[in-house]
Amino acid sequence: MKWKGWSGDTPPYHVPTFILTHHARSPIQMEGGTTFYFVTGGIWDALDRARAAANGMDVRIGGGPNTIQQYLHAGLVDELHIAVSPLLLGGGERLFEGIDMRALGYACVQVVASEKATHVVLRRQARNDA
Repeated sequence: MKWKGWSGDTPPYHVPTFILTHHARSPIQMEGGTTFYFVTGGIWDALDRARAAANGMDVRIGGGPNTIQQYLHAGLVDELHIAVSPLLLGGGERLFEGIDMRALGYACVQVVASEKATHVVLRRQARNDA
């Protein structure tokens, strides 16, 4: 069987999922309502397609630091939920490298700590440029 992803045959998404990539490939339909679409047109193309599929519902963005940074720089993230787990992995990529979250209008609106993770919610505040 050809490898289809880290989640096995039934990924946890249950919605159309748009993957940013440099390599075009056909969609992969999985069990449970998830279809992976591979988008080579960049963040705007992926977001437009996700918004159309969501039909007025929320769109969630997941990915590594580079993907999240692109959407943050473009002003396309209203709310950011970060789960921080106490696990030492090494240097890694810095999520906020080169990004001034305050200058972009974000403020911390919620922090919930537990034994396994700390959840932080950052929300972009409305600007009063009038």
